[in-house]
Amino acid sequence: MSAVKLNRITDPVFGNLVQLTNGKVDVRVTVDFGPRIIHCSCAGKENMFWQDQSKGRLGEKYDVFDDQLIIYGGHRLWISPEIVPRCYHPDNEPVTVTEVDDGATFTAAVEKHNMIQKSITVILESGRPRVLVTHTIENKGLWDVELALWCLSMMDKGGHEVMPMPCRETGLLPNRAFTFWEYSEMNDSRVRFGKKFITITQDVNKKNPFKLGYNNEGGWAAYFNKGQLFVKQFPTYEDGCYPDNGCTYETYTNSQMVEMETLGNLVQLAPGDAATHAEEWDLFEYEYKLTHDEDELEKILESFSEK
Repeated sequence: MSAVKLNRITDPVFGNLVQLTNGKVDVRVTVDFGPRIIHCSCAGKENMFWQDQSKGRLGEKYDVFDDQLIIYGGHRLWISPEIVPRCYHPDNEPVTVTEVDDGATFTAAVEKHNMIQKSITVILESGRPRVLVTHTIENKGLWDVELALWCLSMMDKGGHEVMPMPCRETGLLPNRAFTFWEYSEMNDSRVRFGKKFITITQDVNKKNPFKLGYNNEGGWAAYFNKGQLFVKQFPTYEDGCYPDNGCTYETYTNSQMVEMETLGNLVQLAPGDAATHAEEWDLFEYEYKLTHDEDELEKILESFSEK
């Protein structure tokens, strides 16, 4: 018998949810809209994901269909490159839930303007604080489409994000390149570039957004908050073709949250074809105090990688 339990619960703000738990982690997914993984935490602990309790709109310029795009929060699946209106299709319709071994697949309705269908499969490893999240996009249309899967986790305010600095030995040639968005200020005090890591400290008092992207060759990023550590791992391919100047990972922050964003390869999907992109999440309890000492930070992260 599986140690993973699926419970149907109701949230006062987000309605009907499916809760998945294995005694180590608690994951909750919306079914009245989405799918959105609206909650993720160690069992019995605070939610690591940011939620928009007001369910506000993203803005009038993004109301490009006959429905409004609502922010909601949590973890979502989008399409890259970021093009309006394609990737801003609202996800307000009910979700189909199919139980699988140790988890479930959550499938959205076919996007009637894009003619694609998104699904997220969530599987919990029995007895471990690990969540396997597989994202799928299928082309339901009549012609080829080019896209990359874009998987975004909105982390709650007050945390500290850590990303590995590229360290490949390239001799006299460069070994790293970063992409910045037009609103990003290069002297932003929330961001630190070190020898081993790039870090972002979320600041509720800084309203201006900041975003960067790069080829995260290490294939991981971490977020410390609320006495917990959230580690996201994902595949990268040396010969892959990625959007946004070759970004496999992007991160965005404002006064409310930090987004941890992974990207898949750009693919050409023929009608009926599908593409997937997987992430592995590990969660640990840990009373972390902010440190910018890279050697100390490296020891902390290594101690959890062995668990």
